[in-house]
Amino acid sequence: MRFKDWSLTAWVAGFLAVLISYCGPLMIFIQAAQAGHIPAEQVSSWIWAISMGAGVSGLLLSWWLRLPIVTAWSAPGTALLLTLFPRIGMPEVVGAYLVAAAIVVLLGATGYFEKVVSRIPKGIAAGMMAGILFQFGVQAFRVSGDAPAVVLAMLAAYLLGRRLWPRYAVVGVACTGFAVAWALGTTHLQSLSLALATPVAIVPRFEAGAMLSLAVPLVLVSLTGQYLPGMAVLRLAGYPVPSRAIVTGTGVASLAVACFGGISIVLASITAALCTGKDAHPDPDKRYVAGMANGVFYIVGGTFAGTIVQVFAAFPGPLIAALAGLALIGAVVSNIRALADEISYIEPSVITFVATASGMSLFGLGAAFWGVVLGMAAYWLIPRTGGPAAR
Repeated sequence: MRFKDWSLTAWVAGFLAVLISYCGPLMIFIQAAQAGHIPAEQVSSWIWAISMGAGVSGLLLSWWLRLPIVTAWSAPGTALLLTLFPRIGMPEVVGAYLVAAAIVVLLGATGYFEKVVSRIPKGIAAGMMAGILFQFGVQAFRVSGDAPAVVLAMLAAYLLGRRLWPRYAVVGVACTGFAVAWALGTTHLQSLSLALATPVAIVPRFEAGAMLSLAVPLVLVSLTGQYLPGMAVLRLAGYPVPSRAIVTGTGVASLAVACFGGISIVLASITAALCTGKDAHPDPDKRYVAGMANGVFYIVGGTFAGTIVQVFAAFPGPLIAALAGLALIGAVVSNIRALADEISYIEPSVITFVATASGMSLFGLGAAFWGVVLGMAAYWLIPRTGGPAAR
C-alpha cells in the first residue's frame, strides 16, 4: 500500500463493514452453534477461521488488484447449518465445506464461473435463499414473548434506523438491544475477559448426505447470492471485475480455513458498498485502502475471537435471535424481490421457497436440497407464463 493513498475515511469504512458483519451475520453462527451444541472453544475457532479467511483474502486481493475487494463469509450458507444441526456432525460439515471450496476454486481457475451462473435460474436460486433466511426473520418476532422489552426496543430501533440511518441500521439495533438488556440486568458482563482464539482442527468426513444437503446448496447460494451481487456492486462503482482472480482467491481461502470450522469465504455485497463509494474516498483509485482496512480489522477480530464468544454469551438468547432475524430482513426482501421479478416461472420459484422454508427432511437430505430439486422439477414441467414457452 502506498502511504500517500492512506486516508482516515477509508479505514473508517473498512471498520464499519466489519462491525456490521459482526453485529449481523455473525449472529447466525452463534445460533447455529447453539443448535449444534457446539462447545465455546470450537465456536471461537469458527470465528477465528471466518475472520482470518475473510481478512487475509480481502487484504491481499485489494492490495494485489488495487480494488476495494471486500470479502466475508457466506451468511446464507451459515443459515443452512441451523436447518441441518444436530442431524449432522462437524466432521461431515467440514467435509462439505472442503468439497464446496474445491468446486469454487475449480470454477474460478477454469473461468467457468460465468457460464455456470448463467445456467442457474435466478428465481429458483432466490427462492432457495429466501427460504433459508425466512426462518431467521420469523424468529426475530417469535422470541418476543421471551424478552418483550428487548425485542420491541430492537424492532423500534430497526424501523427508525431504516428511516434515518439505513446503512447502519443493524449497528443501531445491536447497540439498542445490548443497552436494554444491560439496563434490565439480564447480562453477565462481569465474566468478560480478553481471550485470544485457539484454532481447533476437525478431521473431515465425506458423506453423500452432507454433500447434497450442504455442499451443493452452499455452492449455489455463494455463486448467486454473494459473488454475483458483490460483483454488481463493484461494477456500479465503476470498477473492472476480475472474476477469475476473486473467485479463485476466495475459494483458496475457504480451503485454508475449512478444517477449523470456517464456512465458505465469498465476495461481500451489502458491506462492500461501504468501501466502494465516495464515503470511503473521493478518489476511486484510492478506495482499495478501504478493502485492505476491512481485512486488517477482520484479522484483529479473529485474533480475539475468544472475547467475541464471551460477549455474545453474556447476553440473553432472545437478543441474539432477534438480532440475527432483523439483520437478515434486507436479504430476505432482496431475494423475494428477485423471485417475483421472474414472472415467467414464478410458481416454480415459490415452490422452491416454500419447500426450503418448511425445513423438510427426507432420506437424510435437508430442505435446501429438496427445495432446489422440487423447484427445478416444476421449472421444467410447468409451462411458463408471460414469457417464452420453450425451454
